[in-house]
Amino acid sequence: MKIVVNPSQIQIPQLSDQELCDLRQARLLLEQPTLAMRMTQHLGRPVERVMEAMPRIIRATIETSSVVALRQATRVATWTLNKKQVRPSSEGFHQVALLVSGGMGGTLGLATLIWELPLSTTLMLRSIADIARSEGHPLNSPETLTSCLEVFAMEGGSESHPEHTHHYWAVRLALAKAVSEATVTLAGAQAAKGATIAFTRLISVIAARFGLILSQQAAAKLVPLIGAAGGMTVNLLFIRHFQNMARGHFIIRRLEKKYGTEAMKTLYRSVAIPI
Repeated sequence: MKIVVNPSQIQIPQLSDQELCDLRQARLLLEQPTLAMRMTQHLGRPVERVMEAMPRIIRATIETSSVVALRQATRVATWTLNKKQVRPSSEGFHQVALLVSGGMGGTLGLATLIWELPLSTTLMLRSIADIARSEGHPLNSPETLTSCLEVFAMEGGSESHPEHTHHYWAVRLALAKAVSEATVTLAGAQAAKGATIAFTRLISVIAARFGLILSQQAAAKLVPLIGAAGGMTVNLLFIRHFQNMARGHFIIRRLEKKYGTEAMKTLYRSVAIPI
C-alpha cells in the first residue's frame, strides 16, 4: 500500500537566520546553470554539438570507464582524511590538482582520458568528502559515503529552464532505492567481505549519469585549438561544479537530519534564491 504524504499535514519548522541563509545558498548552488551550459559560455561553442559528433565508441568507453573510476575512487579517496574531526574544507587544493591533470588532457586530448579519469574522479571524491566533513557529516558513516557518491549524478539546473527545476530532488528520488540498499548493506556484516551487490548496483546507477557529464567534459576538450589552457579551464569548471553540488547537497543533508526530509523539500521549494 502506497502512503501519500499530504503537504498540508507537514509541520514546517522555524529555521534560524543562519539556517535559512544556508538553505538559500544551497538552492543557489544546486540550481546553477548546468555544467554543459557553463562550458559553452566559456568556450564559445555549444558542447552538445561537439558531443553529437563524438563517435559512439568513445562515449561507450567513457561510460564504461566511469564505473571503474568510481569503484577505484571509493577505495582510496578518503583514507588520508581525518574521519571524525570537523574542519573547513580545502576546495582550492583539489582545484589545483585537477588543473594539472586538465592541462595534460587539453594538450594530449582523449589519448590521456582513460589515464586521467580514475585520478580526477578520486580527487573529486576526496574533495566531496572533505566538504561533507566540513558540514558535520562523519566520514566513517556508510550514509556519508553513499551521499558523497550521489553528488556525481547531479547535473545542476536553472530556474530559466523548467526541465531542470528542482533537478536535485529528482536525482535523489531516482537514486533513493539504490542508495538505501547500499547504505544498509555497507553498515552490515557483509561490508567487511568487500564490494557488495547493492554497492555495485549503486555505482552502476550513478555511473550512468556521471558518464554523461564526463562525455560533456570530453566534448569540451575536443573543441579545436582548446589546448592546455582550455583543458585546465574545463577541469576547473568540472571540479567547481561537483564542489558546488556537494556543498549544497550536504547543507540540505545537515538540515534534513534536524528537521526531516519532507519539511526540507517544502522549505527548499519556497525559499528565495539570493541574487
